[in-house]
Amino acid sequence: MACYFRRAIASQLSKILGPAEENFLPLILAIPVSKKHHSPDFRLSVSSLVENGWIQPDRSVQAQTELLAKQLKCDSLLDEIHLNQGGIHFKFNRKLLAERVLQQVLKDGPYFGVKSQLFSLCKMKKVVVEFSSPNIAKKFHAGHLRSTIIGNFIANLKGALGHSVTRINYLGDWGLQFGLLGIGFQEFGSEEKLKSNPLQHLFDVYVQVNKTAEKDENIKKSAQEFFRRLETGDVQALSLWQHFRKISIEEYERIYKRLGIHFEEYSGESLYQKSSQTVLDQLEKQGLLKKTKEGVGVVDLSVARDMTSCATLVRSNGTSLYLTRDLAAAIDRMDRFNFDEMIYVTDKGQQNHFTQMFQILKAMGHTWAEHLYHVPFGIVQGMKTRKGDVVFLEDVLDEARSRMLQNMSISKTTKNLDDPEETAEDVGTSAIIIQDFKGPLLSDYKFEWDRILQSQGDTGVFLQYTHARLCRYDEVLFQSSKNLQPRHLVNFLLMLCRLAAVAHKTLPVKNSPQELAQARLQLFKGTCTVLANGMRLLGIKPVIKM
Repeated sequence: MACYFRRAIASQLSKILGPAEENFLPLILAIPVSKKHHSPDFRLSVSSLVENGWIQPDRSVQAQTELLAKQLKCDSLLDEIHLNQGGIHFKFNRKLLAERVLQQVLKDGPYFGVKSQLFSLCKMKKVVVEFSSPNIAKKFHAGHLRSTIIGNFIANLKGALGHSVTRINYLGDWGLQFGLLGIGFQEFGSEEKLKSNPLQHLFDVYVQVNKTAEKDENIKKSAQEFFRRLETGDVQALSLWQHFRKISIEEYERIYKRLGIHFEEYSGESLYQKSSQTVLDQLEKQGLLKKTKEGVGVVDLSVARDMTSCATLVRSNGTSLYLTRDLAAAIDRMDRFNFDEMIYVTDKGQQNHFTQMFQILKAMGHTWAEHLYHVPFGIVQGMKTRKGDVVFLEDVLDEARSRMLQNMSISKTTKNLDDPEETAEDVGTSAIIIQDFKGPLLSDYKFEWDRILQSQGDTGVFLQYTHARLCRYDEVLFQSSKNLQPRHLVNFLLMLCRLAAVAHKTLPVKNSPQELAQARLQLFKGTCTVLANGMRLLGIKPVIKM
């Protein structure tokens, strides 16, 4: 595959500059796939060699580039070496390149790309990924979609690269809202409705008790009393809360199954009530926890230590906050998993929360906090069904399946399918995922059904269409593994689809001489393998017919 050719360049660089070949492999970058036959295959930035100290910065980058280019030689593999501004371009023997890559694709199958020598210097790690995190006793809100599919992609990618991955769903399962829900269920709840449609019923109860609480101060007091009972371990209150938590997880797992997502652990804020006090005691002992005039417990994070930038950990009434429980959860996970890195996937509105959390852990002396990462994402705008504004994720998935089924029924190219609904579900879900992953994660984007479900253009439907008809990847995986952005992989796969569409028209298998037909068949088989591998990493189930 591509590393065979990268190594040819790296070998020459090693002889000229000294360091081992492996050091140069990640610096030799594949030039994006193009329809232009004469475009080069790889590029090397001389600035990267200067930054690593392998070339002395005693002259201009262009002069260094010209000097190095003269020392590099063409051979049986390497056809052309060209100077480019600040870098060197390489073009290899295309026939040999195509043969080698296809051989490697067919040999490695589902492991193609992830076994690349680009990852040879990467240490295998224990990785914890926290994602999705819905609030229990509520239907799965569509707002949790991005965290769910982005976190799944990151976990899939890390796992495919050989890391040991633990997927954690950190549920919103504690707080005063459960006091309201407890009182609300006693007033308006129905065990019969809870059995038939549990989360919808709990949602209706919560809405009803909130409206009542706005007019009746006694309801608010009763809710506070119920939550106090919950915190002190009252058997009746705790039993009701545990019941709500159990049925919530069962409902969520049904949605996760539709998305092909699983977790090793369902955790939650409730697990860290007692240990959050241990964290506060430790902060106080270290002199980090301060009290404001109002009696609020804070940690001073200002550079000048003048209380101009503080993180609040304790309310004036002595109760802990979400941040306190997050600190306790991080410490607990380090104790249990001894992870090398932990990744949190949440919306960009929580960036300050995680910045403060990481700073506090470092101030407490937890050096491993250097290996905590927050992957933020933007907001989806305009996510609606035909019925109006979307509140729940299940509505979005149902709508995608329904619209895709309708599109398939009127399409002239749709095949006879054993289970059209299952195919529509898979293709509809992939359309949603691809739309989400095409751009930078931090960007907000507008959700448009018609554009998402097109079978032409850069859409999930186009991706599935190409895979169903077809039934320089490692660097894209390497790039995605560095910045945890799925768009690199999505853009590569969509370009591969466009090139495959051209090949399908211009390189017929049928009626070609046997040897030529076999070679072309291998090309399409290899393309199909790479598409399927990439789609699975993105959390998409490839369809065989559509």
